[in-house]
Amino acid sequence: MRLASPWTPRLTETKGPPCQRLVAALAEDIASGALPGGARLPPHRDLAYRLGIGLGTVTKAYGILERRGLVHSVRGRGMFVTGLPPRPAGIIDLSINTPPQVLSDRLLAATLTRLARRLDAGTFGAYASAAGSHAHRARMTHWLGLQRLEVTPDRVLLCNGAQHALAVAFAVACPRDAAILTESITYPGAIALARQNGHALTGLAMDDQGLLPEALERAVRSRAAEMSARVLYVTPTLQNPTAATMGLARRQDIVRLCRAHDVLIIEDDVYSIFAPPDLPPLATLAPERTLYVGGLSKTLSPGLRIGVLAVPEALVGSALSALQATSSMASPVTSMMMEEWLTDGTAGSVAASICLEARKRCDLARTLLPSGRVSASAAGFHLWLPMPVTEAENVARRAAERGVIVPSPTMFLVDPDATQSGVRLSLGGPPIGALERALPLVGQLLAPGDVQEQSGFARL
Repeated sequence: MRLASPWTPRLTETKGPPCQRLVAALAEDIASGALPGGARLPPHRDLAYRLGIGLGTVTKAYGILERRGLVHSVRGRGMFVTGLPPRPAGIIDLSINTPPQVLSDRLLAATLTRLARRLDAGTFGAYASAAGSHAHRARMTHWLGLQRLEVTPDRVLLCNGAQHALAVAFAVACPRDAAILTESITYPGAIALARQNGHALTGLAMDDQGLLPEALERAVRSRAAEMSARVLYVTPTLQNPTAATMGLARRQDIVRLCRAHDVLIIEDDVYSIFAPPDLPPLATLAPERTLYVGGLSKTLSPGLRIGVLAVPEALVGSALSALQATSSMASPVTSMMMEEWLTDGTAGSVAASICLEARKRCDLARTLLPSGRVSASAAGFHLWLPMPVTEAENVARRAAERGVIVPSPTMFLVDPDATQSGVRLSLGGPPIGALERALPLVGQLLAPGDVQEQSGFARL
């Protein structure tokens, strides 16, 4: 006699076709443990009837979950949950900004098995174009289109991760004596890259939407004579570390100013999957002056080291030269894995699950941290708690003493002498149970008088 499935059928409340909503609901319940490893899924026809959807929709959804390794079929018995591998207990690390783990060993093994059938010694032992094969660039171009960026394959370069793409963008846009304008609190990898290359960084004031247009205009006007090149490095969506996202009007203001003052833009869009559908990248609003940096490590998995740089047509030649100076080509195996996942729908399914899981973790943080500390619009997998540098350092030190690791507040500062910073909490890496232990500990270290609204970092 077959065991009944313990799952209560549902579709997520998100927008999208029934198949996508069914996949998301099952993936979410598997990740949370509501559907444990070994649990049986409802039979295809029974689930279709109970949800009022087509039998083909259920079959397609189960197929997507099986490709991801979350479920597996047993001949004659049905479909069962494979589950995610347990994670070791110990120190809770909230310092590394990694997406929630929604991949499985089974998915990776199946993907590598299929790649082994396709990859021959001749292909593996040959050099491809430094920018990536045309087929791989075309597939990436299609993915960028889903992220609201329309670009042709000849303007796309594949790199060894987004950090590599950022390094190439800096090499193209920034002469040796260029001063780079950016947010006053920004991505540490960009700060390190600029300093390594001898570029001076100028931090600009921010509010809860990120970079302030008036701060950009003041900087360009006041420093026009001493700036041999005008370059802006900016992260409009889910800014790291503040998690600020620019609205459409703010994006349009930034583009207008950059056009008026001939400023090149380096747009960091590694968190593109979290952008609302009505928010285009700056590269869409100003394709003639924007170098667009993206990648798959924050949207799919850190192990998928594929970055992308989309450049204006006039800069393709110089971008290719800079790329060739730093790398012969992206890994052929990683590129083939990217192609497979972007083609068979795995990438879209994984990205949707990451968004759902990130939203759940933000909701958890709202309940476990002091009221007002987490923005109502927070949707990614990192949060920002603004506070003075000295207090943030104290929180980081005391949290470490209790087994919770958060990054140093000074690593995000363009101006090392700045007095305002904050604590970034990366929610993607630890399992939910660890977050349930860590977040109250962090909350206890925040003095009641220090609690600020998310807008508390205005004009930093």
